[in-house]
Amino acid sequence: MSTSKGSISQFIEKYYLHFNAAALVDAAKGYEAQLNNGSKMLVSLAGAMSTAELGKIFAEMIRQDKVHIISCTGANLEEDIMNLVAHSHYKRVPNYRDLTPQDEWDLLENGMNRVTDTCIPEEEAFRRIQKHIVKLWKEAEANGERYLPHEYMYKLLLSGVMEEHYEIDLKDSWMYAAAEKNLPIVCPGWEDSTMGNIFASYVLKGELKASTMKSGIEYMTFLADWYTDNSEKGIGFFQIGGGIAGDFPICVVPMLYQDMERTDTPFWSYFCQISDSTTSFGSYSGAVPNEKITWGKLDMDTPKFIIESDATIVAPLIFAYLLGM
Repeated sequence: MSTSKGSISQFIEKYYLHFNAAALVDAAKGYEAQLNNGSKMLVSLAGAMSTAELGKIFAEMIRQDKVHIISCTGANLEEDIMNLVAHSHYKRVPNYRDLTPQDEWDLLENGMNRVTDTCIPEEEAFRRIQKHIVKLWKEAEANGERYLPHEYMYKLLLSGVMEEHYEIDLKDSWMYAAAEKNLPIVCPGWEDSTMGNIFASYVLKGELKASTMKSGIEYMTFLADWYTDNSEKGIGFFQIGGGIAGDFPICVVPMLYQDMERTDTPFWSYFCQISDSTTSFGSYSGAVPNEKITWGKLDMDTPKFIIESDATIVAPLIFAYLLGM
């Protein structure tokens, strides 16, 4: 047992001995070994991790340089900021399984958009950000500038224009921690988010050009350059959930190796996925890691871990282990 670790780490090493529990410990130790070897780590966030308040611990992972690049959905990009500026207006619905269609309609009428047991307040969250981000979009366009979605979010946070609305401790916002470090972010499919929809509405109204927002292809080319520049000692891949947040960035390796014919491109040096998706025909989220060997993403001897469980339970425990808690 790691005597230098804190009580949470000692607890999981003592009691998490089999099945998914053992996989959790093995994956945490594998992640730590990557960092100790000088490898870098990509963390991908799918699902509603920001609304689950993962930022409370993930922000510290960023501050302590245990995450070097993030791939996330547009929802996770914005929902951490929504929680920052509207936390007291959120509504928890612990009995969400019992809601009737009428109950759900009533939530809509009250501007409460439900994510499982948590309702995000439209007026205080969405509109509060919209008011300020639109100014940044229009300012960039007026100056003939273009940025990636997360770069606009970084500008928003670092400008301080929303400070009066902060409702949680700033150290619990992973987006703010990332903005302070100018941490690389890849946000594929950003259009599938509230801010993406809002941006599209301004394009439809003729108030903005679509080109003012850099595209997913530009995220991929950015990632290709970053991977090439940072893979000397390996880059690990820690995937929370499935979907585009994971599939988009992991494809950079076969793209460089096969399509760019850069055959010296190293495979990902570590892979872990936390998912409760079951293996089924054609499923990406439920595919076992070995399938990725056939796509040129992982090598035969890449350390591979899959933890079939709830990421809101598993990820904080792994991060606590890495932080020595």
